[in-house]
Amino acid sequence: MPKPFIAIFTVTLVYFPVFLFPLALEESLYDSQDSIIAADTLKTLRWWESAIEYSPQRMRYIVGGGSLMYGVTLVGLNYLWYEDYPRSSFHFFDDSGEWLQVDKAGHVVTPYLEAYYLQYIFRWAGMKPKPAAIYAGITAFMLQNTIEVFDGFSAKWGASWSDVAANFVGSALMTSQELLWNEQRMRLKIIHHFPDYPQGELSQRARDLYGKTLPERLFKDYNALTVWLSMNPSSFGLSLGQPEWLNLAMGYGAANMYGGYNNIWTDENGILHDRSDIERYRRYFISPDIDFSRIKTKSRFLRIFFETLNIIKVPAPTLEINSSGQIIFHLLY
Repeated sequence: MPKPFIAIFTVTLVYFPVFLFPLALEESLYDSQDSIIAADTLKTLRWWESAIEYSPQRMRYIVGGGSLMYGVTLVGLNYLWYEDYPRSSFHFFDDSGEWLQVDKAGHVVTPYLEAYYLQYIFRWAGMKPKPAAIYAGITAFMLQNTIEVFDGFSAKWGASWSDVAANFVGSALMTSQELLWNEQRMRLKIIHHFPDYPQGELSQRARDLYGKTLPERLFKDYNALTVWLSMNPSSFGLSLGQPEWLNLAMGYGAANMYGGYNNIWTDENGILHDRSDIERYRRYFISPDIDFSRIKTKSRFLRIFFETLNIIKVPAPTLEINSSGQIIFHLLY
């Protein structure tokens, strides 16, 4: 088997059963005929409305569509991200100290968001809220670990236990809140602020590391990414007269990173660049935020729109304290 397909085959063999598991629910969690929606009843529902009871037909749509998207994603991920790098036998690599852990924060927020929206897809098929939350968390965790298998077969990288741990934290944060409170009182959000890199060697290094296009920089530029934990005080009984949708958010990011561990690199011409004079530092933020899901509206369109907006931390007055010893007030961040 060609080496590029070894990773694809392994990932599929290990993770594909996660898509087949929901079909077993018909004979386990939903084995009562009273809990399975009839086909003629399903026809009376609008396609966007969640089934009141479990719908095998809708679950098959989810499994089929998810499997197709999963396969396409594996092939695309392999050829767009890993094709230009040599392969190796599967191995682990400790990258827990890279990028001042901003990448680890990204590994927490991604499965959290995946799990949050996946639970609504499973509810659309009539799965009850708690099983939907559990299975959404498991699915998101497994999907994110797909990347670890690809990394494990790449000579440049390696599977990372710290990434796996971060993936678990993110998916567990979503699921545990649904099981405890039937709502998300603490949300993970992101926002990007792309820095203007100085012209010359630093600008070239940033392009080599983070790419030139917006999609590349969204995924790769760790200097631009801030991850937020947005908490709703009212849901914890901490109401001081503020609106129910007003959150308090704490953010984490970093700056001046021109390499995983340090600012020393060798360019494609073999020239060594030592920019250890540029201090890499951590950034901590505190700011108000909005939980859009708590804004009351009768419009279904607005509810869906608000749920989509909840991925992004709302720009607001922000206080920054960083490891460089600075305290900075941002009017909007």
